[in-house]
Amino acid sequence: MQWLYLSIAILAEVVATSSLKAAEGFTRLTPSLMVILGYGTAFYFLSLTLRTMQVGTAYAIWSGVGTVLVSLIAWILFNQKLDAAAIAGITLIIVGVVIIKFLSQQG
Repeated sequence: MQWLYLSIAILAEVVATSSLKAAEGFTRLTPSLMVILGYGTAFYFLSLTLRTMQVGTAYAIWSGVGTVLVSLIAWILFNQKLDAAAIAGITLIIVGVVIIKFLSQQG
């Protein structure tokens, strides 16, 4: 169950963070509501995850996967460029999450 909760937390955080740009400083109602609802949902499900997973592990996965997904969404939807350094960093984040999940006793 912890992985389901963590996945929901990650997706909700990605929706919220991606909506921040569209909210234009909270001047647009619908994207602003998506930000508030998304972060509320993300933190709720992250808190459920922490019942059975160590906070450092959960946060590393939550923030790492969220960073990768938000970067990809910004690239696709907002035409933000990813240079070689950004791609290398994203690759390292993915490798780190895989190591935590499959090789660490914490994952």
